[in-house]
Amino acid sequence: MAESRREALAAAPMATTASTVGANSTDISGTGSSEDFSKLKDKFMNELNKIPLPNWAIVSIAFVAVVLVLSCCFCICKKWIFKKKNKKKGKDKGKNAINMMDVNDGAKTEALKDEDDAETGLTDTEKEPEPKEEEKLGKLQFSLDYNFTENTLIVGIIQAADLPAMDMGGTSDPYVKVYLLPDKKKKFETKVHRKTLNPTFNEQFQFKVPYVELGGKTLMMTVYDFDRFSKHDAIGDVKLPMNKIDFSHVTEEWRDLVSFLSSLNVCNSG
Repeated sequence: MAESRREALAAAPMATTASTVGANSTDISGTGSSEDFSKLKDKFMNELNKIPLPNWAIVSIAFVAVVLVLSCCFCICKKWIFKKKNKKKGKDKGKNAINMMDVNDGAKTEALKDEDDAETGLTDTEKEPEPKEEEKLGKLQFSLDYNFTENTLIVGIIQAADLPAMDMGGTSDPYVKVYLLPDKKKKFETKVHRKTLNPTFNEQFQFKVPYVELGGKTLMMTVYDFDRFSKHDAIGDVKLPMNKIDFSHVTEEWRDLVSFLSSLNVCNSG
């Protein structure tokens, strides 16, 4: 009993000393942190005092700067997130739209092909050419005769019918040019008939050409629309290879007018 009492008495001063040391250390640390903060505060205030502006202006500038920085950050984040969502939605919609369009177009095309093949009985390799709609340019009546004693070809331009309207008023001012190819220097022209689509000419023209050379010639008759203030418009042509005409009698017939390019092809093929 005496020994335990002695140990307790010895431990009591040690505990008291430890508690005193702890309290002193706490007071020292708390005092050090407060001193550091006060030093920083004094330093900051000294720096502010050096700026040649009132305190309220400095505070306002700082507040505005903070607000601007936060606003910029918010806008950038919002734009990036919105753009990412739109891109993802666009990809999904694009894929779906393309797939649906391909499916629909493919189904319609196949259905139309099957219907056409069933109606016509044609395979893929045997396609029926589409008929081209012919352009109606009217027609020309003429006569041909050859005078063997004078070696003269006599061309009669009788009339034209169903000519297309080339003027704003729904009419034309037609006349006819006549010449023998390949010689284009010697030409004849009929009189101009005003405001009509069915002119009657009744004019004759003579070409001095030997009969032996006549087979290599081509008679060209072109109907024009007269225009006083601009170039005359060619309505259509009639081309006749002379080697295909029987001159044992007078020839008189109607021929459909064709476009200039078509008549060139006919002449070249002949």
